[in-house]
Amino acid sequence: METKKYVSWQEDNMWIGYLEEYPDYMTQGETIEELKENLRDIYYELTSGNIPCVRKVSELEIS
Repeated sequence: METKKYVSWQEDNMWIGYLEEYPDYMTQGETIEELKENLRDIYYELTSGNIPCVRKVSELEIS
């Protein structure tokens, strides 16, 4: 099973979050479980190749 890190917070009655790898693509849910489901949906959409110009955070090794 693959895992992905995400950032989340509660604002009023909603949970808001984004995948750490894709910070430009936020989603929300009424519960933390709904937020996680929406984050999974976003991940599959972003990695499907169907969306052009997806911005992604990566790491660069510097010696």
